[in-house]
This record gives sequence, C-alpha cells and structure tokens, in this order.
Amino acid sequence: MDKLTGMTVFVRVAKAGSFAAGARELGISRAMATKHIMQLEGSLGSRLFNRTTRSLNLTDVGASYLERCQQVLLDIEEMEAAVTQLQTEPKGVLKISAPPVIGATHITRAVVEFLKIHPDLKIDIILQGSPGDLIDEGIDIAIYLGALDDTSMVARKLATSPLVVCASPDYLVKHGIPKTPEELEHHSCLVNWAIAPRHKWQFRTETGLKIITVSGRVQTNAAHSIRIAAINGLGLVMLPTYIVGGDIEKGLLKVVLDDYALPPLDIHAVYPHRKYLSTKVRSFLDFLQEWLGPRAGRPSIE
Repeated sequence: MDKLTGMTVFVRVAKAGSFAAGARELGISRAMATKHIMQLEGSLGSRLFNRTTRSLNLTDVGASYLERCQQVLLDIEEMEAAVTQLQTEPKGVLKISAPPVIGATHITRAVVEFLKIHPDLKIDIILQGSPGDLIDEGIDIAIYLGALDDTSMVARKLATSPLVVCASPDYLVKHGIPKTPEELEHHSCLVNWAIAPRHKWQFRTETGLKIITVSGRVQTNAAHSIRIAAINGLGLVMLPTYIVGGDIEKGLLKVVLDDYALPPLDIHAVYPHRKYLSTKVRSFLDFLQEWLGPRAGRPSIE
C-alpha cells in the first residue's frame, strides 16, 4: 500500500482517537483503516498504538512518528500549494495591519499601486499602534516597526528608516543645542512609546553603543502627536525620517547630534505562521519590499 496514504490514515486515526472515527473522516471502512495501520507498523517494525477493547493510545514510538508524519504531510501540502499558487493571480481579500503614520502614507500608497495591477484583489487596511492578535483578527500581514520582541513571530524585514533627533528652532534658541547624547538628560525629550525600548535613545559613538534615558513633557504612542509638540517648541524628538523629513526640509524642525549615527528603525512584515504563503500574501510582500526598500535605488525609507 502507498505509505503516504498510510501516514494520512495514521494521523487521522490518532487525532480522532479511534479507527472507526478516523475511517469515517476519510470516507473509508474501519477494516481498510486497520489494514493501512498494520501495513505501516509492519514496514516500521514497531507498534504505533496500544489497543484495547475500550481505548486506543499511541505508543512512545507512535507519538514520535505522529509528529514526524504531520510535518511530512504539511510539507507535501505546502509543496503542492506552491505549484498551484505559482499559476494563480492574487485574488480575494488581503487584510493588513499597520501603524497609523506609515500605514496612512507609505503602506497605503503601495496598496494603491498594487491594486492597479491586481484587479481581482481587495485589501482591508487596519491602522493600529500594535500588530494585535493576527490569528484572532484574521490579519494576513502586520507591519511592525522597531525590534521584534516576540521571537516566535514569523517576520520578513522589508526596509530600514533612518532615525534623527530634532527640535524646533525656537526650542533650540531657548534651551540650547545639545552637543553630546549625555546632554539630552537635561532637555525635554518627547517620548514615542511605539519605538522600543521606551525612554531609551540609542546612539553610536566611537566607544560603542550609548544608551541615554530620556524624559519630557509629552509621551505618547502616536508619532504625529510628539511631532506636533516638537514643531511647537515643547522639546526634542527622535523619529524616523519618513515622518519628519518634510518638516526638516521646511525648516520647522532642525536635526541635532548628527555627528552620532543612530541605529536605523527596522520595518518588518509579520505573519501568523510558517505555512506556505498564499499568492496574495507572497505577492504583496515582494511588492512592498521593493516599494519600501531598494525601489528607485533608495536603500531605505526617507
């Protein structure tokens, strides 16, 4: 008998807890299910189940084999899906979660261009400060800024954005221009909780990474709030250039400490699991990475 079929029957029987239930789920007879399992045990030279008239339990070998079988069957499913998906256009609904600022600007622009070339696709964009529960909320892709705290997440790095420290010209006239990172401890630093770690600004110096604990008159999880506060002279901010680049060009904000290179802000796409990505997810990730990253020769989001 076909070993893959035997493995499929074994997994279904083990999950169902009985030969009869597993056979019903597969649409075969109990006798046929039993025959598949016996053939599998014969080829392995080991019992997979401890059988009694009242119960069916996996042996230690069976429990280990079940885990391996599930992975093999999953790999085959993904391989077959890959072949099918390569011949399929993105369609259906793609649900994306993104932080408000980058979501309303760069991500939305990318979505608009992506939809122009994929007419059978619809995209839902949710703007929220944190990725949320991807599985419970049915989110296909979540855009994540900064270091990934949860290493169990499946993530793909899309781009980086330079970080700058800046303040309004009025603030710098009144309170002075900081010349070193240490001087920030005596300034009002407007804190963006959305960029981890909170209250810790990092700088690269000749002696290595320098971490400064900062505080100020405004703290928020929304970058635009502290951007507005900074423009109005309430303190210094550390924000990505995709947020404050226009303000710097207009003279509303002035960059300080530009002799100290700041670690850039990483931008990741996070998705729920390691299974083979659908065409709509894979295609959009590829498109978005080009849009945010090396598109038009840009190494990062400005």
